[in-house]
Amino acid sequence: MTLAIRFRQTGGAEVLEAEEHPVGAPAAGEALVRQQAVGLNYIDVYHRSGTYPVPLPSGIGLEAAGVIEAVGPEVTEVVPGDRVAYAGGPLGAYAELRVMPAERLVKLPATISCEQAAAMMLKGLTAQYLLRRTYRVQAGDSILIHAAAGGVGLIVCQWAKLLGATVIGTVGSDDKAAVARAHGCDHAIVHTRERVPERVLELTGGAGVAVVYDSIGRDTFMDSLACLRPLGMMVSFGNASGPVPPFDIGELARRGSLFLTRPVLFAYTARRDELLAMAAELFDVVGSGRVAIEINQRYPLREAARAHRDLEARQTTGSTLLLP
Repeated sequence: MTLAIRFRQTGGAEVLEAEEHPVGAPAAGEALVRQQAVGLNYIDVYHRSGTYPVPLPSGIGLEAAGVIEAVGPEVTEVVPGDRVAYAGGPLGAYAELRVMPAERLVKLPATISCEQAAAMMLKGLTAQYLLRRTYRVQAGDSILIHAAAGGVGLIVCQWAKLLGATVIGTVGSDDKAAVARAHGCDHAIVHTRERVPERVLELTGGAGVAVVYDSIGRDTFMDSLACLRPLGMMVSFGNASGPVPPFDIGELARRGSLFLTRPVLFAYTARRDELLAMAAELFDVVGSGRVAIEINQRYPLREAARAHRDLEARQTTGSTLLLP
């Protein structure tokens, strides 16, 4: 048995329950992980609330790091004692102990702690595909990242600056603006008092940005399109304010033949070789100190509901951990 957070119905944070849950021995292709830290991500809210439906009852969470305790038959990827991390299904990361498909586990180098890994695997791999694959940021590009003081945002700001981009970010307060600027954001726009498209055009001399990375969704989508230069890339990778409603795709033509994509991490990491290559690049920039992972909140695993409430209230910055 292991302590795990589960939910039997969708709803607010109150549906999350701490309970003792059985853990079986690893079968063929599986590994048993003793988890040392669990990452909190906004996609967890989508699962809990029903925005992304899952079969119920269900575990929750997609990201954690720990140590291998046992492996099943035919496992070659890891051995007992390895420190590992993962970002992806099946759901159930909010637990002390769990069985995982071994092919989804990534061994950690000595330069990366378990807490760092749990705080950055999903967010950091997301930043990697956004900056290096969905739109490959080049030196001299101007980019816009919404929620610049959030977990993905702080990594994107630092990494994009490392690549030579001019980084414009949106935030909800002056305090968050200071956090974003301290992590490579050249221009932090406080969206509660500034019109984002007007400010972006002012900052870019009327040209617009090469790419917008938008995890907010409904509330920001049309403004994001208005920030792009002709032939710019709109990357909608989250729905924190709700799903983007249907719109006339002719808007993309009228605004300068814009590109639009709705990527998800799990498509980019579906193949193990791609997962390992992405993780290696992430581990390199973090392990070398060029990109810092800010762990600004830690909660006991049993207090997962409180962590969810704080996340939804936008009271968090950087990464948040649940500690078993």
